[in-house]
Amino acid sequence: MKDRISITMLDGGIADVRLIRADKMNALDPAMWAALTEAIDTLKAMSGLRVVVLSGEGRAFCAGLDLASLGGEREPGTSSTGGSLNERAHGIANGPQYAAWGWRELPVPVIAAVHGVAFGAGSQIMAAADIRIVHPDTRIAIMEMRWGLVPDVAGMALWRTQVADDVLREMIYTNREFNGSEAKLLGFATHVSDDPLARAMELAAVIADKNPHAIRGAKRLCNMLADATDAEILQAESDEQVKVIRTPNQMEAVMAGMQKRKPNFAD
Repeated sequence: MKDRISITMLDGGIADVRLIRADKMNALDPAMWAALTEAIDTLKAMSGLRVVVLSGEGRAFCAGLDLASLGGEREPGTSSTGGSLNERAHGIANGPQYAAWGWRELPVPVIAAVHGVAFGAGSQIMAAADIRIVHPDTRIAIMEMRWGLVPDVAGMALWRTQVADDVLREMIYTNREFNGSEAKLLGFATHVSDDPLARAMELAAVIADKNPHAIRGAKRLCNMLADATDAEILQAESDEQVKVIRTPNQMEAVMAGMQKRKPNFAD
């Protein structure tokens, strides 16, 4: 993982996670796919984690699939990572899907800071973040149709809560490129900023100062919205509230607010 992705823990439990294959615009070769899986699993097991900021070094967030991966001989149904596309190697996801879907499975919020380009699988990794902050000039495209493929890095499961159905179909069918400003208007992005990473870090600091158990519960609730019934969501709201109400962290949030001081939460 060390030559593809870096993880730096900052104050307050903020993980600064960066794609560092800058010379290739963070394109996804087999080593990068493996590094994404390793990074996600490392973060899942990390104690004291409050929020993740995901970005790319160099000129791009992620240029998508390394085109060299499209060549070479391999069996039909085999991914560029070498595994079977039909094999559920990571829970409900196959290997490439987990490179995006795994960020959604992290128990803490993920903020993507996106610049340069986010093409193909890069746009789908971006979609996995809870919050997506993009530079206005970022070039984005659901690129797979250009190569005669369909998007299959969990984007379909992620975009359905973000983008209108007809807009998504147009972008998939045409692989049209759009910029960060349009991404915000269409729902692919949350915020537009001239300095996405700085804005992401500011937002991460705000989230890191909240009750970590309430934040994790809120993310679990948000992750239910696409599939759960009204009854399931209402019950889950109650279940999550019971887990946090009148706990030391919840009382600390109240006291810190009343005393106008920084809270001191326990993990």
